[in-house]
Amino acid sequence: MGTLRMGALTRRRVGMRAADLEYAVLDMETTGLEPREGARIVEIAVVRVRGDGKLVEEFSTLVDPRAPVGGQEFHGIGEGDTVGAPTAAQVTPRLTELLSGAVVVGHNLDFEQRFLAAELVPAGLPTGQSGLCTLRALRSQVELDRYSLPKASYRLSGDWPTGQHTALGDARACAKLLAEMLANAPGDLRYGGPAPRSFTVPADGTREPVRWKPRTSAPPGGLAPLSSWRARWRPQELDPLLCGGVFGDTDRAIAEMAAHRDTRFRERLAAVAAVTGGIAATAAGGLLVRMAGERGGEGLRDLVDRGLRSGRGLPAGRNGGDGSPRRRLGRMGRTGGAVFGHRAGFGD
Repeated sequence: MGTLRMGALTRRRVGMRAADLEYAVLDMETTGLEPREGARIVEIAVVRVRGDGKLVEEFSTLVDPRAPVGGQEFHGIGEGDTVGAPTAAQVTPRLTELLSGAVVVGHNLDFEQRFLAAELVPAGLPTGQSGLCTLRALRSQVELDRYSLPKASYRLSGDWPTGQHTALGDARACAKLLAEMLANAPGDLRYGGPAPRSFTVPADGTREPVRWKPRTSAPPGGLAPLSSWRARWRPQELDPLLCGGVFGDTDRAIAEMAAHRDTRFRERLAAVAAVTGGIAATAAGGLLVRMAGERGGEGLRDLVDRGLRSGRGLPAGRNGGDGSPRRRLGRMGRTGGAVFGHRAGFGD
């Protein structure tokens, strides 16, 4: 099982209402880009936030990488800064608490996932929590020229994020971006993915005390007020699986062509549903007329009213066997369902 079970935001009527969930927005500063090449975590932050943008809790600390600190030109963390900071193993129980019951979020979450798998899962971090990448979500839903966290934030809200290249500053900016995305969407966004899991963590009395070493302090008052976006929402949302990587002109074109094909496919399915539903309704009407004739003094309106009151729609045939009207209509419905079920997630 992967470290995270990735989901996505969608305007379709599937999954859970995204505004009703809680999110653990995660950011890291590291000594390099690839843990396979020896890169390690030097700072980590989590901002726990509700879908309406209300701050629940936040946490940050420097981390002792037990290795030379590279990447100083990006994050500004020196060798001496990590002296006395907790190790990744010491951070893991606190991180487990913060991720429990929440969707784990990051801007390019693929990056954080690699370090979770390399350092924190071996130290005891549970796997299988729900995940959401805001970079993929933004590319899927909104038309922009650039999608980096600071540039997207500025283009959408007019404000540059503060505390860039600090774990807490970037986590706060990502949390604000997510909350604004949910608030500014042209309808309810839903989270199409597995429900968040709750983890069991050791009681405080059974853990060794850890001294955290935050590099930055959080300003009071929670997140900054949410802004109204100057956004052009895509008429056809893109597949988030096609929205990773560099996402250059060719990548965009491929994702947009796939979305166009998907829309045409859904339109054809809707047309098939309308035709099949009309055939079923015509057949049902004919059955009701024949049944009304068989029942003698009981009129068609009485039959329909009785069926609606009973919640069954149509009364059963007299013999109750395979030739009854209910069985015949049931077979028609199953045939139609096989057509509609061809594409997973068809529900809108």
